[in-house]
Amino acid sequence: MSQSVRPGAAFFDVDNTLMRGASIYHFARGLAARDLFTTRDLVRFAWGQTVFRITGSEQPDHINAARESALAFVAGHDVDDLVALCEEIYDHTMADRIWEGTHALVRRHLDAGQPVWLVTATPVELARIIQRRLGLTGALGTEAERSGGVYTGRLNGDLLHGPAKAVAVRELAREQGLDLQECSAYSDSYNDLPLLSLVGDPNAVNPDGELRRYARAHHWPVHDFRRHRRAVKVAVPAAAAGAAAGLVALKVARHRAAQ
Repeated sequence: MSQSVRPGAAFFDVDNTLMRGASIYHFARGLAARDLFTTRDLVRFAWGQTVFRITGSEQPDHINAARESALAFVAGHDVDDLVALCEEIYDHTMADRIWEGTHALVRRHLDAGQPVWLVTATPVELARIIQRRLGLTGALGTEAERSGGVYTGRLNGDLLHGPAKAVAVRELAREQGLDLQECSAYSDSYNDLPLLSLVGDPNAVNPDGELRRYARAHHWPVHDFRRHRRAVKVAVPAAAAGAAAGLVALKVARHRAAQ
């Protein structure tokens, strides 16, 4: 028996769309503050994420580099312990980074009785915490491999990025009986064009230059919640600025603690 079609879901990217900066970087920084991640690791991780974010490249070597670094830093850690830490880190350092304007868009869909899903390259455990905190329907994210309740540092499948998001959403729509032409999608990145083009109501949020131009050319809604338009180029690779500030804060804190 065929499943009935239920129109009107909304799909939101996380980094720089729903949240200022890179969620996985804020998580890594939180681990570093708890001495579970070294300063050197944080620099290497932030640089890798920044290069990937700046270029937005779909080249295999860049995708593989991002894939290698995405979850390697959690290798050997207990899954339950890190999920609990993730809850704590979200409350302390991420909750106030949610864009109020994007949150209003989310609430508009929820108030209309529409399912709202996060679709992000960030680890699915973190995505699900954001989903629960905001009262959303579900979350799709990058999945880390587990063995005996411990993270291996490898991924299950591919990084949920670019075309992979469209594949995941198309499969979700099939399972949920959603009409994609009645659905909405929101992202800041031109890399998410496959996802945005999949739905009937694509939206650019805090868009990079390429997405802004494409959205305007195709008469898509553009929502920009950044206060300083001149900071656009800096806002895209948010991990870069965060890395510098985070390293200074960590060094100052550790220096004070040693005194």
